[in-house]
Amino acid sequence: MLAKTIDLVRQARSKGVAVGAFNTYDLELTRGIVAAAEQLQQPIILQLGMQSIKSYGEPLVAATLAAARVARVPVGLNLDHCSDLDMIERCLAWGFSAALADGSRLPFAENIAFTRQAVTLAERYNAAIEAELGYLAGTEDGVTVAIREASLTDPDQAREFVERTGAALLAVSIGNVHGYTPDVPLLDFERLARIAACVDVPLVLHGASGIGKESIQNTVLRGIAKLNVNTDVRSAFVQALAAWGTRVGPEPDLRTKGHDLLDVMQEASAAATSVASQIIRICNFLETDSSSNA
Repeated sequence: MLAKTIDLVRQARSKGVAVGAFNTYDLELTRGIVAAAEQLQQPIILQLGMQSIKSYGEPLVAATLAAARVARVPVGLNLDHCSDLDMIERCLAWGFSAALADGSRLPFAENIAFTRQAVTLAERYNAAIEAELGYLAGTEDGVTVAIREASLTDPDQAREFVERTGAALLAVSIGNVHGYTPDVPLLDFERLARIAACVDVPLVLHGASGIGKESIQNTVLRGIAKLNVNTDVRSAFVQALAAWGTRVGPEPDLRTKGHDLLDVMQEASAAATSVASQIIRICNFLETDSSSNA
């Protein structure tokens, strides 16, 4: 069932858990993520990024909305990392209940002004704005930020930022990184606790892929209520496609069991389900598969 993103995040926060927010790119990946949530009877958030929407437009949005509506668990829809107010409004009009208005690379005052504009815009659609203070290193959807350009969230600035913008959620930078890195990122848990003490809105952790169960749960215990995951699930999906291609060879025979398009779609979707399930379990402090690296 389609739910409001902010409601799911606030409910998670009240329970001392986090809701998993998963980036998706097509219906097969979406179905794999939703299947994991349905199996565990836990709410999730589906996220679409700017590049995906620019590439596939309203049909992709409509398919994602449809998947959320027919899901047997609450599913929110969020626009991820968007610095374009026109696109934010377009997505809210299409049915998104939240958007990350990303002014994190702007100077502090300009980030406040941009985010305030987005909040005012979202109010017309009864939607919520997630904002970001601090900037993450790493790569996501083809955009790379060097470590030297990254900046950590200042707790005192966070208080002022939330008060002046009216943002409903705040994404923080505490050493987390977009995409994979050679070494596991070292998260500043003390900084996170200080941020949580300074603001009265749910906190969001981006770049959760690869940081491990213990670190994820430590962030949840210190205020993270929405956990963004992209690389882990997307990689599982792509690796399943590659494995299928290796197995069937360069000339699939559609007359042979396991060689058809539906077969590869189902295998990739199932791989996404497996990884998403582990992440949802971690977010909700449920028992996890000890063989998983999530």
